[in-house]
Amino acid sequence: MTTLPEPMNVPLRGGPVLRWGVLAPGRIATEWVGTLHANTDQRVVAVASRTLARAEEFAAAQGVPRAYGSYEQLVDDPAVEAVYIAAPHSEHRALALLAIAAGKHVLIEKPIAVNVAEAEEIVIAARAAGVFAMEAMWTRFLPQTSVVEQLIARGDLGEVLRVTGDFSVKFDVDPTSRAFDPALGGGALLDLGVYPVWFAHFVLGAPRSVTATGSLAMTGVDAQSALILDYASAAQSVITTSMIVQAPVAATITGTLGRIEFPTEFIGPSSFTLTVGEERTEWVEPTGFRWGQGLCYQAVAVAQHIADGLTESPLHSLDDTLDIMAVLESARTQLGAL
Repeated sequence: MTTLPEPMNVPLRGGPVLRWGVLAPGRIATEWVGTLHANTDQRVVAVASRTLARAEEFAAAQGVPRAYGSYEQLVDDPAVEAVYIAAPHSEHRALALLAIAAGKHVLIEKPIAVNVAEAEEIVIAARAAGVFAMEAMWTRFLPQTSVVEQLIARGDLGEVLRVTGDFSVKFDVDPTSRAFDPALGGGALLDLGVYPVWFAHFVLGAPRSVTATGSLAMTGVDAQSALILDYASAAQSVITTSMIVQAPVAATITGTLGRIEFPTEFIGPSSFTLTVGEERTEWVEPTGFRWGQGLCYQAVAVAQHIADGLTESPLHSLDDTLDIMAVLESARTQLGAL
């Protein structure tokens, strides 16, 4: 009988606490602050939007004590230690550089930027300033990911030779929306594909080559694509993503001895099965969290990293982020996406 390892996550309560500020109070910020306040000791002390009214509305709804009508005011607030950037992709670079220049630690929503050049600017600035910086790849910090990492490390799967991942969500077609507008960093790969590309990188590292095929939306952004990633070993990853069809958000890791299968929602808190030979063992997510509730794990990890004197996460480093951005950029270039 296979015994599954225990998760090795930073506890949600009882550890170091940061005073957070939030830039751009939209849907993802609402989820992030909600689960932070409900499930951790972390606290958001300020929020900023381009309009004071919007910031005040968010602050009142989420129990945040201060609201600002400009991003500059928030990053200049001495009470704010770390900044969570929840704006559209196209604004990540400017807001990250603003916060870093003010000496704030930054957690930047995925993808960290819209291309490799912008991502490198953020990385260079953060390293020069000596502040902590991380892309908000929340899946990396979920309990399930810790268990999978340990299973791979102890050899339960043997040599891993194939990773698959799909994240496909059907969006309403709106040329002015964040998903379809190239000026806002639209397209399925940046918004959705970053997750299965991260998953492949988490298991196999940076690929030797990227082959992409797919289709474009009427606005010129990528609508649907399939990527094959090849590695120096015999391994391959097959990544699919779409914003014109809906799919289960499934992933698999297959090795010479066994496989791990996430039947659905591998991005958020979910369960998986480990199959070795004829034996099948299920790991069940222990907290009962659903989807966005799991966003809180990355925040407590950041707080612990900073308390430990780190400026990057050893679990999701800035170099990891740059590797993932390079895959996305290669695929988007091959597709001719704007």
